[in-house]
This record gives sequence, C-alpha cells and structure tokens, in this order.
Amino acid sequence: MPDVPPREPPDTSEGPPPRATFGKVLRAVFWSFFGVRRGDAMRRDLATIRPHQLIIVGILMAAAFVATLLIIVRIVTRGL
Repeated sequence: MPDVPPREPPDTSEGPPPRATFGKVLRAVFWSFFGVRRGDAMRRDLATIRPHQLIIVGILMAAAFVATLLIIVRIVTRGL
C-alpha cells in the first residue's frame, strides 16, 4: 500500500468574517419582522451577525413597535 501524505487543513488565513455593524443588524431585523429576506442577504447575515446581537436588537425593536402602537391608540382615543 503506498504511503499517502496527510491532508493539510483548509486555509483559514482569511480569519473570521467581520462583525456586523449596528445598522446592518437593525436592517436585518427590520426586514425579518416583515418576513422579507433575500437568500443571499440571509446567508451573508448568518456569517456576520452574532445571535446576541439579533436578540438585543429584536427585543428593542419589538418594544419600540409596542410603544408606537400604544401612542397611536392614546392619540386616537383621546379625540373621542
């Protein structure tokens, strides 16, 4: 049986992907609220956005949405 040289590990000299900025996370969560995401954007976001970033921004945006609804209801009911 011939000697087979060991396989070399894949080249990882590129390093980890860059972290997503707050604006990119905000944009990803905003479009996800509507259920509209392009496949390539979703794959790119999976590589750069960390789960804790999504959780924090998602909670903040949900709270802002609820607060906006409460303000609209108060304005409408105040006029009655």
